[in-house]
Amino acid sequence: MEQDVAVVIEDGEDIRELLAQVLTQGGFTVHTAADGATGVDLVREHDPIVVTVDVNMPGIDGFETARQIRSISTAYLVMITARGDEIDTLVGLQTGADDYIVKPFRPRELRARIEAMMRRPRSLASSHPSAHQPAMPAAAPASVPEPVSLVTSPVPVTHPGSTPWLEDEADAMPLEHRGLRLEPGARVVELEGAEVELTRSEFDILRMLLGSGRRVVSKLQLAGMLRGERGEPDHYLSEHDARAIEVHVANLRRKLGESPSEPRWIETVRGVGYRRTA
Repeated sequence: MEQDVAVVIEDGEDIRELLAQVLTQGGFTVHTAADGATGVDLVREHDPIVVTVDVNMPGIDGFETARQIRSISTAYLVMITARGDEIDTLVGLQTGADDYIVKPFRPRELRARIEAMMRRPRSLASSHPSAHQPAMPAAAPASVPEPVSLVTSPVPVTHPGSTPWLEDEADAMPLEHRGLRLEPGARVVELEGAEVELTRSEFDILRMLLGSGRRVVSKLQLAGMLRGERGEPDHYLSEHDARAIEVHVANLRRKLGESPSEPRWIETVRGVGYRRTA
């Protein structure tokens, strides 16, 4: 099988080598760059399936680098940041990033994030061999140092017993509500017949909400779904991940032209999460 390609864009040599080592151990062919412009050129040349981008780089910063990459590639895009600020999360996800991770991070955390992303189909995935299946094998014996994680205040996730969003996308029936139509197999959303362009995360969140009927879905359940950790007991997610869900939902509403105060499709349930309107 053709080996998947990853590109690491990171100005810090130690972190760059760490990222490259983790991805190489995961079975990727890795190309590295110390600045955004070189990184964009590597993405254009090698057509990777995964790209990591450091937020704070000289010259072209990580946000602009991510925008340029997203304009030419459907790669899974992970932002690497030294700050857990909500504004960084907001800007990063608005550039089209699929996920973010805060430095210092545990190598196994990065592996888990990438494995979760690659369980979710890419909207235009066709040329990469692992676009619809997990790419990274079971963790190898740890040979990479384990920095202390900055993630704090974890909260438990309770998953619903019924999971309509887990059915095979190729066989899933379209979901329709108030002029909005979502086709899981084609990963297409149409509003009154006009296609709405969504990111992977926005599409998956909308699908989960529409597929859950009037049942309330918590922010932590949505975050767990995006992580690919659905239905697994005793798992924990940080409140920072829950705030990222708020950003995704806000972007989703903006693209649908929905007002949170007068929702047409997505109701906010204060202190809990969201549900489909009646």
